[in-house]
Amino acid sequence: MQNKENAKAGIGERFIAGAKSIGKNYQLYLLLLPGLLWYLAFAYRPMTGLRIAFYDYNIFKGIAGSKFVGFKNFIDFLTGRDFIRVFKNTIMISFWQIVVCFPVPILLAVAVTEMKNKIVSKFTQMATLLPYFVSVVVVCGMVVNFLSPSTGIINMFLMKLGFEPIYFMVKPQYFRGIYTTMTLWQTAGFNSLVYIAAIMGIDPCLYEAATVDGAGRWQKIKNITIPAILPTVVTMFVLNVGKIVKVGYEAILLLYQPSTYSVSDIIATYSYRLGFENGNYGLSTAVGLFEAFIALVLVVVSNKVSRKITDTALW
Repeated sequence: MQNKENAKAGIGERFIAGAKSIGKNYQLYLLLLPGLLWYLAFAYRPMTGLRIAFYDYNIFKGIAGSKFVGFKNFIDFLTGRDFIRVFKNTIMISFWQIVVCFPVPILLAVAVTEMKNKIVSKFTQMATLLPYFVSVVVVCGMVVNFLSPSTGIINMFLMKLGFEPIYFMVKPQYFRGIYTTMTLWQTAGFNSLVYIAAIMGIDPCLYEAATVDGAGRWQKIKNITIPAILPTVVTMFVLNVGKIVKVGYEAILLLYQPSTYSVSDIIATYSYRLGFENGNYGLSTAVGLFEAFIALVLVVVSNKVSRKITDTALW
């Protein structure tokens, strides 16, 4: 009985302390409120619709009038003929995103901060950052136009060299390279901002001491810059691992064609077609829920591995 009373007293004290903290910092909580309301309304409330994954959902009858089928939708997806194809495509495209698109912003951040000419540094940063603010629809339209077999600048250049024009957008072997290059061009500058901020936070005294000891630029980067931003790199890597199965499907929807489904159809686009083209909302929701579950597992596992290897983790 005494332990229970102590526990209740402890809870009461923590509640009072929390209330006092909120009252003391109410301005900060007011700033947090709009974002919190947005997440509650548009991120967490729609999660109640995940129940559809366990029903043979009929859009006219709603959940109440639809038949409960349990895990049948998940079983149908995992045993279906398309599962291996879409899962493999998702992993392969994400693999190239991590191998190519993840390290380049780090290199770009180091290069920008190491430039002695500040005008060139600012121009480089601005030129690489601007594509991020261009709509993905516009970017995909630019890619399609550049690679057009008749009017595209790439094929015009090839024809000038005496080669035949290549139908890039209908050739499966080119799709992953095109998508990876487009993503790198659009996101490298924006993603480098995190690392630039981390580099700017390094104590200048460390570089001054290294200069006194006779260290060159490469030695400073190797022994000061890289170790200092390593926690940030690890954190971003863990977040990127969580996105392995959540590839940006908007760009793929705009770029892929039936002829490239064999290499471009991922879990997200497959779920989209099931729901909006085939009307199979139960199976579509099950596919999306499976994707989210795999992403959660990957984040947890990569976080644990990161903690053991580098002593740095998200939690």
